[in-house]
Amino acid sequence: MPIMGTVAIANAMLDYDFMRNAFAAAGVAAVVSGLVGYFLVLRGQTFAGHALGHIGFAGATGAILIGLAPIWGLVGLTVAAGIGMGMMGERLSGRDVATGVVLSLALGFGLLFLHYYTAFAAQATSLLFGNVLAVERPMIAVLIGLALITLAGLAAIMRPLIFASLQPELAEARGVPLRFVSTAFLAIVALAVSESTQVVGILLVFSLMVGPPATAQRLVTGLWSGIALSAGIALAEAWLGIIMAYYTDWPVSFCIALLGALGYFVSHGRLRRRSPNAAAPGAASAMTTR
Repeated sequence: MPIMGTVAIANAMLDYDFMRNAFAAAGVAAVVSGLVGYFLVLRGQTFAGHALGHIGFAGATGAILIGLAPIWGLVGLTVAAGIGMGMMGERLSGRDVATGVVLSLALGFGLLFLHYYTAFAAQATSLLFGNVLAVERPMIAVLIGLALITLAGLAAIMRPLIFASLQPELAEARGVPLRFVSTAFLAIVALAVSESTQVVGILLVFSLMVGPPATAQRLVTGLWSGIALSAGIALAEAWLGIIMAYYTDWPVSFCIALLGALGYFVSHGRLRRRSPNAAAPGAASAMTTR
């Protein structure tokens, strides 16, 4: 009976088109976010992911103002910003204040664009906090296309990206083009951020891009197992978040953010209990891949 009851509940939930669309969109975005986010955390560039989300808000609202779909403005400006950040290389390091001012300016421009087109104020809320339950089938097709481009790009630079992430000095000495790898990777991150915002919004992009990878790196030390676990955790949190929202009437983005935080803090506590002097995940991964 418990199994039959669970199946009946699942069938009832999936009777609605918007729920099926939500699971599909969240699944695509979560897997991409988990895979790309693993390297984002490994490279210590989580702030870059957050920055690209803020910059993308201006692009999305600007696209609305000129009559385009928000997703294209979001993708266009985040990719351009990611390439620009990658080309700056080391000059971007240590400029948190300047970067923070630019992010505030980007949000300010987004607000200005909305001021001139207030009819789409509701879309601004979706951009900031996400609304996966409103995703329609054409958007799912767009997300799948972006996911294929993102994963193809990640696969193309995978080997030099791993080398440059774990041992940057040795990689540079061996002739790995670090600036090109960084630029290409941040462009890939921009695409992943654009997809993630369709589920959790710009302000909660860390929920899928950072939470699951950070949790995975605390639970396993192997590189490939960590990447796979990161994608699995992101997918589980996205789908469980939708189910939780269905039964509680809470916002989906909140549920995903809550699950992401719980997963991270539980793994953090487990790691400390197991070994107070445990090595950092990045160092462990480096040892595993030698």
